[in-house]
This record gives sequence, structure tokens and C-alpha cells, in this order.
Amino acid sequence: MHVGGITPLTTIDFPGRLAAVLYCQGCPWRCGYCHNPELLEVKAAAGMSWVQVLLFLEKRRGLVDGVVFSGGEPTLQAALPDALKQVRAMGFATALHTGGMYPERLVAVLPLLDWVGLDIKGPRQRYAEITGARGSDARAWQSLQLLVRSGVAYECRTTWHEGLFSREELQTLEHDLVAEGVTHWTLQPCRTSPRETPRSIAPLPVGLGSRVKAFDVRGGA
Repeated sequence: MHVGGITPLTTIDFPGRLAAVLYCQGCPWRCGYCHNPELLEVKAAAGMSWVQVLLFLEKRRGLVDGVVFSGGEPTLQAALPDALKQVRAMGFATALHTGGMYPERLVAVLPLLDWVGLDIKGPRQRYAEITGARGSDARAWQSLQLLVRSGVAYECRTTWHEGLFSREELQTLEHDLVAEGVTHWTLQPCRTSPRETPRSIAPLPVGLGSRVKAFDVRGGA
């Protein structure tokens, strides 16, 4: 595994667990609001070797009970299944943060996961302009369908402000997610820089989804 860095302890990245986060290097998409742009390049120098990661996790036994594979995009790396098996063998629960760009790889690791956070970038017609990748909507939606049917606990997350797509499109997205059987969807604020949140951010329109647990972009229930 090509790991760019580690968060030793988090209470928010793996619901119900105290966890460490492993940031996997490399991502094929180029979303303009990416929170971890330093992780985009596949060939960037690794922050730590996999041996160092395992030694770190050994010291975290009893302090955390879960490990999150985040990124970048973890499913980009062929070593992910073996890495998940090793981490589970150490007694940790496992979680994955993914954009769903490799549905065939996602379905292969679902049996090795306790929870998945799937980024839904926006309405399907907006995907290519958000991700910079033609056909990205089809891959993401296939991953969504596989995840919903898998029985693995999950959350869909969408980063939104009106500069990305309109409130009307946000409502359409909500209806599409309900149609796919999604029962847990969270909105998160889009920041144009680490310290700035666009003024265009507004609360989630009222009335979204009786069957979807949705949160407004300010984090309130």
C-alpha cells in the first residue's frame, strides 16, 4: 500500500468507532474542491511504508477499534484487499472512504469491510464537470447500487454549494438516491480553501427525503 499519511485518532470518520485513518496515495479524479490535493498524484513519495503502518497499528491496539482507508482513492491500489485482511487479522474493524470509481474493485472488498462512506459528487449530469472524468457518473452509480445491495453499513455523502449545482438539482439528486434504496445521506460544506466556506452555502431545502436521513450543510440534524 502507498500511504501518504495517518490520522492517529478520530471519532468522526467511522461511525460508532474510535479509529485511525490511513490516507492512500493517488486518485484518478480532479474535483475542484478536493480536501486532500496532496494525495492526488499516484507517484508522489509515500509518507510511510506499509511495514511502518503495521507497526503503528500494533501500538494502537486497545486505543482504537477501527481503521479507515481513505484517500485519495483507496480502491486505486491493487494491494487494498490484502491490506484489509491484515488489518482485520489484527482485530480492527475496517472502513472505506471511496468515490466509487472502480465498482469491480469495490465489490471485491465489500466482504472485508464493516462500513463504507461513498462520495456522491452530484446529479449524474454534473459528474463529468465535477470530477474531470468522462463516464464517472456510470461508475459511481454502479458502485452505489452494489453497496446498497451488499448489506454492509454505509453512508452516502455529497459536497454541495450552489456554485456546483442548484438546489433544484440537489432535490433531484435526493429523489434519485431514494429510488436507488439509499437510507442514509449526508451533505457536507464545500470549502474553496482550508479556511474559507463560500457565502453561497445555504441550509438544505426543507422537505428532502422522508426515507433518507439528511443533514444540512452546516452539520445540524
